[in-house]
Amino acid sequence: MLEVFQAALQTPGLFWLFLTIGAAGLVRGFTGFGTAMIFVPVGAQFLPAADVVFLMVLMGVFSTITLFPQAWSKADKAEVGALAMAAAVTVPAGLWVMSQMDPLALRWLAAGVIGVTLAAVVSGWRWQGRLGWPGRFAIGGAAGVVGGMTGLTGPVIIVFYLANVRDVARVRANTIVFLAALDVVIAVNLIFGGLASLQAVILAALLGIPYVVTTLTGKALFDPKLEKLYRFASYSVIALAVVSSLPVFD
Repeated sequence: MLEVFQAALQTPGLFWLFLTIGAAGLVRGFTGFGTAMIFVPVGAQFLPAADVVFLMVLMGVFSTITLFPQAWSKADKAEVGALAMAAAVTVPAGLWVMSQMDPLALRWLAAGVIGVTLAAVVSGWRWQGRLGWPGRFAIGGAAGVVGGMTGLTGPVIIVFYLANVRDVARVRANTIVFLAALDVVIAVNLIFGGLASLQAVILAALLGIPYVVTTLTGKALFDPKLEKLYRFASYSVIALAVVSSLPVFD
């Protein structure tokens, strides 16, 4: 156990991982999303793909503790339930693809997913139609595949809610509850699939300290009246994380 702990302390790029998870916590606290979009591009530079995915799941546990109770009371349970059930079916496929892909290709894929998501959000793109239950199941399934493959559990669901004009508080609550459910699904699949490592658990515990502090800080700062400011700050941090982590700069 001590050896594993020492190995976690010797993780390459540990300083950058701490710095990145702290920034991700702030963004997650006041928007309800963004942890993986900020951390995955940086984490993928230093850690195996399976460890990155598992870390994102464990970080989700920390943010769930701080954000879930309040979000649950405001969330649309039926909608979130449909999204979560679909994701539960497709997560294994995403994890299988992750285990087969070249790490460099996964980094480019993650950067591409985040880049497209960020472009859609920043552009203010909106879809004015209505999405029925089959569409909700499709969105949840897509989120499961992408989440299992890259650890990016949020982008698909973010674009889904972006495409439907909703109350900002309800969207935030739905996103938090869905991501919590998806984290549980991915964690179970990783553990039973033998892809979860003890070193990743210890590293998550270390990173969880600044993450909880900054998530609570972001939550305390959340004010719907300052939505534009939150969006600008979040987009800037996400863009910086993606650009700085592109494989072309290795």
